[in-house]
Parts: sequence; structure tokens; C-alpha cells
Amino acid sequence: MPLEIHTLVLGPLETNCYVLRDVEEYWVVDPGLGPEPLLQFLRAAKASPRRILLTHGHGDHIAGVAAVKAAYPGARLCCPAGDAGLLSDPTGNLSGPFGFALTAPEADELLEPGQTLAIGQAAWGLLDTSGHTPGGMSFYCRQDGVVLTGDALFAGSIGRIDIPGASAGRLLTNIRRHLLTLPDATRVLPGHGPETTIGQERRNNPFLTGD
Repeated sequence: MPLEIHTLVLGPLETNCYVLRDVEEYWVVDPGLGPEPLLQFLRAAKASPRRILLTHGHGDHIAGVAAVKAAYPGARLCCPAGDAGLLSDPTGNLSGPFGFALTAPEADELLEPGQTLAIGQAAWGLLDTSGHTPGGMSFYCRQDGVVLTGDALFAGSIGRIDIPGASAGRLLTNIRRHLLTLPDATRVLPGHGPETTIGQERRNNPFLTGD
């Protein structure tokens, strides 16, 4: 059975949450605000996710973690090491300034760029795409030609760089070094909005086409 990727758009900020399935193993990526549609999906699939992966530690991407962990205590929460502190810091994860004060449980596993994680027969490489947050990363599956970019790269845009902890130079350098070097046909599944491809963004993204 080929890798399946299901997209659920969660919460008022329309965060893309992804459910990955390879045979009978499931992962959840970025469970955001309003996780009930995700929980309904998992119950309907009779799925027990093995991992909860975070692309970064902002509140709209971690808000559903506690609910998923409560429903599936065996799911391992995997967070980029550079963003681990954001899980318990509503100011740092930007939920506090918006009046939500969201936190998530402590990570079970801290992730570093260069690692590889396997779900079934699919290997996922961890790419450094920090800059929107100090530790943000993307997950790339070469054999299936897909990369999950969180809030680093969007269709026609990039992650915000006018917020605490962000760095324009770092984000742009990492996008060019670790994402634009992927094959043109690679599907880009971002943290918000529609999917795109690496080739499309290399040619047309206004943040990436200049010097």
C-alpha cells in the first residue's frame, strides 16, 4: 500500500494538519486549534497514531496536541529541539498575545535536522527550515516526492519574519539551501493554504525570485 497523506484544515487560522498512513501505522503532523475533526478522522479509521510530529512550536500548530495525547497516550510527541521551549511558553508560541495562552505537553522526543524517521517503508528526512521560529523544520520523503514545510514555505509566500524569534536571513537561506534544492516536481504541503511544488515556488514565489 502506498503512503497516504490526508489533510484536515483546523481552527480559525485554518492550520493544515496532516495524517500520514503507511500500511497500519499513522502519524499526525501539526494538530492545531479545534482538533475534533482530527479525532473523528482517527476514530473512524480505527487508527492509533504512533507519532505526533511538529514542524514548529507556534500555538496554532500545537493547540491540539494535548487532546490527541489524551486520546492516544502512546503517541510520541516529536518536536524540533530548537522549539521545545515554546511548548510551555504562551508568550513565545504567540498564543498568549492573542488571548489563548496555549501550551502542549512536554515532548517525548526532540528532533534535530539531519535525522531520518521511518513510517512503514517511507523514510522522512528532517530539514532545517528555521527562521520563522528558532527551530522550525520540514519533513521530506524523497521516495514519495513530498515535503511538509510547516510555516517556512507557502504557495507564493514564506513564513512571517516580523515576529519574535524570527530571522529573515536565516529563513531565506534555509529555504534556498534545503528546499529549493529538491526536485522541481516535489509536492509542497504547507502549514496553511494550498499545496504547491518546489518548481512552482522556485520560478514564481516573489520572496525567492530576486537576489
